[in-house]
Amino acid sequence: MTDHKEYSIATYAALKTSIANGEEQSVKELLGKQPIQDIEKSYLIDLAKLKNNSVILKLIEDTPVKNR
Repeated sequence: MTDHKEYSIATYAALKTSIANGEEQSVKELLGKQPIQDIEKSYLIDLAKLKNNSVILKLIEDTPVKNR
C-alpha cells in the first residue's frame, strides 16, 4: 500500500467522523478542493442528510468527482 492510499483512507475516515459530529470547519478542511470518488461522495451526502446539516451537505455536493 502506498502512503497516498493510506492518507486517502485516513482522510475518508476523518471525514465520516467530522460529518457525524457536525464539525463543519473540519469537513471543509478535509475536503479541500481535491476530487473524491463518486461512491464516496454519495455515501458522505447520505451521512450529511442523516445528520440534517445543510452546510456540510452543500460542502460535499460542491466537491468535484474524481475521473478515472
